[in-house]
Amino acid sequence: MNTTKSSEPELILLLGGTFDPIHNGHTQPAKETALWLGATQVSLLPAHIPPHKNSTHATASHRVAMVRLACYEEPLFQLDTRELQRDSHSYTVDTLMELKAAKPNAHLHFIMGMDSLLSFTRWHQWQKILELSNLVINIRPGYCHQQLASKLPPVLLPHIIDNVAQLKLHTHGKIILHDCTAVDISSTQIRHYIHQDINYEALVHPRVFEYIEQQQLYR
Repeated sequence: MNTTKSSEPELILLLGGTFDPIHNGHTQPAKETALWLGATQVSLLPAHIPPHKNSTHATASHRVAMVRLACYEEPLFQLDTRELQRDSHSYTVDTLMELKAAKPNAHLHFIMGMDSLLSFTRWHQWQKILELSNLVINIRPGYCHQQLASKLPPVLLPHIIDNVAQLKLHTHGKIILHDCTAVDISSTQIRHYIHQDINYEALVHPRVFEYIEQQQLYR
């Protein structure tokens, strides 16, 4: 009789971005996604030099400080600064290769939004990203999945799956759509509010709000 106990593999969700600043539009959907998938860790990855942007508004040290504060009393979140330690563009594939080398048995799920998925085949080594991880796409509730699928490059369609049970059978190569509560906030909007002296306190973690005000960021 086989007495070996099966154990669930470690499930790591990854959320990257400039976080300039980090806000509730980043963290609230990430929490919801983690609950949906049964994950106990979301790694927040501030980008150093994003390939699609020329620069950031706050320095790397300020952005790290804000992400660290957003993780305060949130055991789900973990700050990962590996992308800031690079001297070149922050490519998702490099991060995934490093994580997979460090934790070969972990299941890596990379969170992104609809717009990112629509441009995904233009990402650096996008095929390799799917060889290393699954993608979790947060979409607005009620958005027609078929409508989204009709906009995708045909090469991505075989990777789409329908439910979490299917996802658990695959360590990589799948794309799942998650109907996530819409949080209509952007870092651009927050920077605009700060510049125009409009109250934005409800849009960010209280400690992030205090930090921005103390450091006089985005003025």
